[in-house]
Amino acid sequence: MPYLPKVARADLHFWEEPCISGTNGSGTIFFSGCTLRCVYCQNFEISHKNSGEIISVERLAEIMRELEQKGAHNINFVNPTHYFHIIKQALDIYRPHIPLVCNSSGYELAQNINEDIFDIYLFDLKYISSDKALKYSGVADYFEVASKAITAAYKLKGAPKLDKNGIMQSGVIVRHLVLPLATNEAIAVIDWFCDNTRDAYLSIMAQYLPCGKAENYPEINRKITKREYEKVLNYLYTKDIKNIYIQERQSADKKFIPDFNGGKLC
Repeated sequence: MPYLPKVARADLHFWEEPCISGTNGSGTIFFSGCTLRCVYCQNFEISHKNSGEIISVERLAEIMRELEQKGAHNINFVNPTHYFHIIKQALDIYRPHIPLVCNSSGYELAQNINEDIFDIYLFDLKYISSDKALKYSGVADYFEVASKAITAAYKLKGAPKLDKNGIMQSGVIVRHLVLPLATNEAIAVIDWFCDNTRDAYLSIMAQYLPCGKAENYPEINRKITKREYEKVLNYLYTKDIKNIYIQERQSADKKFIPDFNGGKLC
C-alpha cells in the first residue's frame, strides 16, 4: 500500500453492533488493504484488490470532521493497522470530540495497543487453531498475535463505558464470525473470552457468506446452517457472560455489505 492513506469509503454506517452504530450511525472510514488475506473476505474489493482513492493527511482530518458534523456517534477506522502513522498525523490536525474506534482483524502488534490512540477496540478473534488460520487467512500465528493484542486492549481499557443512550465511549468488543464446519472453533473462542476478557463485549456473528475465493474451498462455500449456529449458541448460553451480542442468521445477506464501487467519501 502507498504511504498516504488509500480510502475506499467514508460515510455513516448502521450495521455495526448497536452500541457502535446507535441511531445516528458510526462514522466509518474503510481503508484499502489488510494485514490478512482471508479467502472468504466480504470486503474483498478493498482488502485484496485494494480499490480506493489515495488522499492526503489533511483530507483524512477533514473527513473525520465531516463525519462528526453529520452526527456520527464515533469515528470508526476499518483496517487501520497499516495506516496508524497517518491516523496519528491526522489527529494532530483535528481530533474529533467523539470516540475513536480501531476496527481490526485482531492481527495487531500488542505494542501498538499501548499507544492509546483509540477509545474503543473492535477486534475479531477469528481462529484458535493455527491450521485454519493458515489455510483461510495465510498466517499460522494468528491466535498467538491476536490474543496478545486483545488482552493488551482489555488491560488498557477495562470494562466498557457507555453513555446514557447506550453508546460505547470506551472499551473492547471481541467479534467472532462463525464459519461452516467450525463450531468447535467458535466454542474455543468463547472459552478463551471467558478466561481472559470476560467483562468486555462478545459479539457472535452469523453473517458468513462465501465471498472472495471461498468457492475454491468446498467446505466453506456455503452459509452456516441453523444446526451449526444453534450448537454454538447453546454452548454460549451455558456461560455467565453479561455483555453479549448475537447476530441473527438472516444477516448473511449481501445487502449488508457496503458498496465500495461508488467511492463515497462523506
